[in-house]
Amino acid sequence: MELYQDYLYAMIVRMVRDRDVAEDAVQEAFFSAYRNLDRFNGPSFRAWLTRIGLNAARDILRKRKRRPSDPYPEWEDQSWQPPAPASERPDQMVIVGQQRATLARAMAGITADQRTAIILFDVQGYDYAEIAELTGVSVGTVKSRIHRGRLALRELLGPAMELFRG
Repeated sequence: MELYQDYLYAMIVRMVRDRDVAEDAVQEAFFSAYRNLDRFNGPSFRAWLTRIGLNAARDILRKRKRRPSDPYPEWEDQSWQPPAPASERPDQMVIVGQQRATLARAMAGITADQRTAIILFDVQGYDYAEIAELTGVSVGTVKSRIHRGRLALRELLGPAMELFRG
């Protein structure tokens, strides 16, 4: 086995183009050769083992052709399922990911006070008075931070605004 296993594997993997199938075929070849060792009577053990290996590879390929590895190929048919919502389509998921990454970079480019005010107002839905109370500043300051933060975001997002248009 040690003398011929690498040779046999290299030959069979070229034939079947699948490492797992080749490993199975080599194992089967060695089992078969061991079981039939008393039948060997030729001049070349290597040639005899090669023939057994090739036959084992062909047998495995034939079996896999007759009996696919996927026992339920009909499950691959997606026609029975309702279509996914447009928001879950791969292209839409990529766009949403790009939007989030771009917005996160832009949000990192404004001041912490502006970012806090915008998140509390636009994302969390607090009104000006509640934000003023939460942050300990006047309502005018909250309005100013939101306005200036939005202007800064618009400037930072300028080149990428097309990504956010529907």
